[in-house]
Amino acid sequence: MILDCFHPLVKEWFLAKYNRPTDVQDQGWAEIARGTHVLMTAPTGSGKTLAAFLWSLNQLITGEWPGGTVRVLYLSPLKALNNDVRRNLLEPLKELKDFFVERNVPFPDIRVQTRSGDTSSSDRQKMVRRPPEILITTPESLNLMLTSGAARGMLSGTAAVILDEIHGIADNKRGVHLISAVERLTLISGEFQRIGLSATVHPLGLVASFMGGFYPRGSSEEPPEPRPVSLIRSVGRKSYDLTMLFPESEAGEESRW
Repeated sequence: MILDCFHPLVKEWFLAKYNRPTDVQDQGWAEIARGTHVLMTAPTGSGKTLAAFLWSLNQLITGEWPGGTVRVLYLSPLKALNNDVRRNLLEPLKELKDFFVERNVPFPDIRVQTRSGDTSSSDRQKMVRRPPEILITTPESLNLMLTSGAARGMLSGTAAVILDEIHGIADNKRGVHLISAVERLTLISGEFQRIGLSATVHPLGLVASFMGGFYPRGSSEEPPEPRPVSLIRSVGRKSYDLTMLFPESEAGEESRW
């Protein structure tokens, strides 16, 4: 079972809450746990975000990735989505912590913060002094952080970068802004795992190449070597229970409209 690669209590919590993994989670965790770069596509509501985050949470919980600095960087082109992701991530984190505490098992302090153009300068300074383990931001904010010596330092331990809604910017200048920032980050932190998410990305292979980029070359004579990216396509189908309701009316059917 794919969940066997997780901490036993993480596995127990997941099964108690969700019963079983979705198709994209089942396929995705098999690759993510191996450290593979992946591009996952699945319908909205199929658990893509948790598929991307849960292995990182597991690594932070078990201490494989020590805390005290940014280990997971989540990038989305939408500030509103970033705030939603933070809320949706804090809930399972709290549940996992309670699950561990109830069983007298130590649980580390895992902090989740967002950074955007709306973040105050005082909050940014606090973030530099005490970086979160999971940082949620935008491509533009990441580029600004990479030009600041203090902010750049807290990204030096990045282990995973999650690229959400990648279909929305892969074909425009924001996509260039995004991927150039990601490549600049490798010069600071070294290689890290790249996880792309989308519900509608097409064509998969081309976007995967864009997301993966190339390994740094030792000399200008060496041919560029692309980073391999595994493609995860969900084969699951969503079912809908649709009910149509009409108000009762004595004036005839036309009155409804």
